[in-house]
Amino acid sequence: MDTALDTLNYRKLYESGELEKRIEKAYKLLENCSLCPRRCGVNRRKGETGFCKSGEELEVSSFHSHFGEEPPISGYGGSGTIFLTHCNLRCLFCQNYPISHLGNGNKISTQELTQMMLSLQKRGCHNINLVTPTHFIPQILSGFSQAVERGLNIPLVYNCSGYENVETLQLLEGIVDIYMPDLKYGTREAGEKYSSAPDYFEIAKKAMKEMHRQVGDLRLNKEGIAQRGLLVRHLVLPNGQAGTRRVFAFLAEEISSHTYISIMSQYFPAYKAQEFKELNRRITRQEYQQALDIVKQLGLERGWRQIN
Repeated sequence: MDTALDTLNYRKLYESGELEKRIEKAYKLLENCSLCPRRCGVNRRKGETGFCKSGEELEVSSFHSHFGEEPPISGYGGSGTIFLTHCNLRCLFCQNYPISHLGNGNKISTQELTQMMLSLQKRGCHNINLVTPTHFIPQILSGFSQAVERGLNIPLVYNCSGYENVETLQLLEGIVDIYMPDLKYGTREAGEKYSSAPDYFEIAKKAMKEMHRQVGDLRLNKEGIAQRGLLVRHLVLPNGQAGTRRVFAFLAEEISSHTYISIMSQYFPAYKAQEFKELNRRITRQEYQQALDIVKQLGLERGWRQIN
C-alpha cells in the first residue's frame, strides 16, 4: 500500500525548478510538433495545426467530479476529470467523437485550467484526471505548475489512448502519478483500419513499458484509493477485432503479471462503426467471457470486470 506522501513528487520538481524546465522543453516541441508519434512537424505556436487539429491554445470540453471511473480512481469523492478536446487518433467507433473528432469544446487559458484543478480538489476529488491530454502537454504542465504553486496536492492521472511518444512521456516522469492508458489493439491491421494508426500496437507497447518504468504497478492507500502506478484499459470489440489475446499476453509477459486491467464491455457501434459489418453490433456475453478466460489463463488476476 502507498501513502499520500508518494503523490508529492511533483512538488519537489516544482520547488527545484525542474518543472519549469520541463515546461520550456515541452513548449519547444510545439514549434515543430513532435508531441505524439505522428510527428506532424507543424509550428503550433504560430497557429498551424496537424493531425490532431490543435493549435497553441488549450481547448477543454468539460470538467467535473466523475464517479464512473474504475473504483480506485473514482473512490467515494469522485475523480476530478478534465476532458481535453481533439485527439491524435481517428477511432471510427469513438463514443466521444463530438469532442475528439468534431472538436466540441472551448479555448481556455492556462490560468483557467489552474482554477479548474483547484476547484476539483476543493470539491473533494481524489485526483486530477486528464482525459486525452497528449496533444496539450505543454499547456497542461503550465497550468499544473500554477496549481501546484497554489496548493494542489492530489495525484495526477494521465488518461490516454496509449498512442504516445516515449520521449514526451519522459517529460512527465515524477509529475504523473497514475497512468491510465487504453491498450486498444493487438494487431497492425486493426490499428490501421479503425484508428488510422498502423503502428498503434508497436508504439503503445513502448509507451506502456515507459509508463511502468516510471510508476510501477498500481498501488492503493488504506481506503482503496489509487495513489500511484499503471492501470490499463482494454475495450473488447466484436468478432475478436481488438486482438485481445495478444494485448493481454504482452501485459503479462512484458509489463507485469500484477498489472491492473480494466476489461470493458460497453462497446456499441458509435460514430462510423455501423459502416463496418464486423463492428456493427454490441459484443456478446460469450465474447466478453472469452476475454475473461484469457486473463485467467495468463495469470492476470488484478483489475475490474464488467457484466455485459
